Amino acid sequence: MRRTIPAAAVAAILAMAAFQGSASAQQPGQPQARAAISDAQGKALGTVTLTQFPQGVLIHGELDGLKPGWHAVHIHENGACSPNFAAAGGHFNPSGGQHGIDAAPMHAGDLPNFLVNESGKGGFETITHQVTLGEGQASLFKPGGTSFVVHANQDDYVSEPAGNSGDRVACGVIEKR
Repeated sequence: MRRTIPAAAVAAILAMAAFQGSASAQQPGQPQARAAISDAQGKALGTVTLTQFPQGVLIHGELDGLKPGWHAVHIHENGACSPNFAAAGGHFNPSGGQHGIDAAPMHAGDLPNFLVNESGKGGFETITHQVTLGEGQASLFKPGGTSFVVHANQDDYVSEPAGNSGDRVACGVIEKR
């Protein structure tokens, strides 16, 4: 089955390209965060870094040790990862939006899917305007924190509440740097 890429995903990819030159180097003075991603057995799989820019938050992930194929990654409402990752709660959704990157308003934690190659390595880079590393309702540093959750399957960008993306296979708490 051939899948089309939603317009919001294309926009995120194009916006990412605009940031590419400035994102590769650390940006002094820009708020930053990091999440160490681990599987249910506590094995480290990699990191996700976040950098706040005036135009949005750049999110960059490099992971190793996942099942090959497409995976969903979401920002979740709690800064906790339990053995089955239930402690992460639902998607980060301070504005009460719907699931899916074409929804208006959408869950602030909805992000594009990413591909893991046959050797188990995968990465992603995207920009979101739905969250902030600063103050306010959309802050990822709200009381109780937030986390990233990687799912076993890709997000269909439609089904409530999590895009039919399957089990939670990895998690990491977002921390200020």
